[in-house]
Amino acid sequence: MNLENDNVILQNLKDADCSDEFAKEFFELKKRGCVKMLVQMLYRHKNQLLNSLHCFQKKIDCLDYLIFQIDSGPGQKNKQFMNRQ
Repeated sequence: MNLENDNVILQNLKDADCSDEFAKEFFELKKRGCVKMLVQMLYRHKNQLLNSLHCFQKKIDCLDYLIFQIDSGPGQKNKQFMNRQ
C-alpha cells in the first residue's frame, strides 16, 4: 500500500471498520513517523475483529448443534419441513 495516499489509507481503515477516532490517531502517528506504533494499532484492531469473529462462530456452532439435534432426534416427521426453513 502506498503510505503517501491518505485517501487510500482512510478508505482501508473504514473498510476494516476502524472508528473515526482510530483513523485520527493513526494519521497523527503517521505524521510523526511512528511506524512501530501504527503497526501495533493495526494489530490491536485486528485482534479485536478476530475476537468478534470467534464470538459469532460460537453462536453459529450453537445453532448448528440445535439443527443437528432436531434433524437426528426421534419424531422426525417434520424433518423435511425443518430442513427447508
